[in-house]
Amino acid sequence: MRHLFDFYRTTMKLAVITQLQYRTANYFYMIGMIAEPIIYLVVWSTIARAQGGSVGGYTSGSFAAYYIVWTLVRNMNIVFTPYGWEWRIQHGELSAALLRPIHPLHRDIAYFAGWKVVVIILWLPLAAALALLFRPELHPTWPGILTFLLAIWGAYLIRTMLLWCLGMLTFWTTRVSAIYELFFAVELLLSGRLVPMALLPSWAQHLARYMPFQWTFGFPIEALVGQLTPAQLLMGLAMQILWIGIGLAGVGVIWRQGMRAFTAVGN
Repeated sequence: MRHLFDFYRTTMKLAVITQLQYRTANYFYMIGMIAEPIIYLVVWSTIARAQGGSVGGYTSGSFAAYYIVWTLVRNMNIVFTPYGWEWRIQHGELSAALLRPIHPLHRDIAYFAGWKVVVIILWLPLAAALALLFRPELHPTWPGILTFLLAIWGAYLIRTMLLWCLGMLTFWTTRVSAIYELFFAVELLLSGRLVPMALLPSWAQHLARYMPFQWTFGFPIEALVGQLTPAQLLMGLAMQILWIGIGLAGVGVIWRQGMRAFTAVGN
């Protein structure tokens, strides 16, 4: 455990140093991602005003708060993409990783976690600019703030496991983009990324409770900007722990089976 802790600390430190060297590129990348929530924000704010000031309990200020927090949660949910697995195998990177005495999953978790430290630092001035522009109505509670600080990392771990499971399908086939796109489409609709969960039809809300997507997007955002009760906050954290466990189990099973089918490729 001590060696694993040292590995995480060193890898995260390396990620912070590396990404700070590319802070301009990171800033432009983050600014590019702001276009998506601003579109959602403008659309739903317009609908709220047309409906007399609110829709589904959300005012224009509430939507502003939701989608500004959304920008941080979205950046926290960036993990190693399934498309990258094809590159890893084709260029021999996975073959090299198998020679190291530590599971490649740890490297991805540690490196991207270090990157998130830089993301949070760079996000703060962007959030301030968006707040000045859109005037969010944000009244967080202390339990909500503490839950949010835990939930954004829980969301990061869940999505890491899910996309690792998805990416490992490349052990059996090199053309899985259709499966990836289907996954991302379902995630977009049932996660709270496109629209707050409260505005979805009741059947969709019910379905989303039994899927992992809501706990990676909607729950962290609602923990900070919503009016969730302490019981709902605890239930959300429990669901995150459950899905992290399910994800770890899935990674373990698929990895073992995939190693039997894996054929090394190198340059």
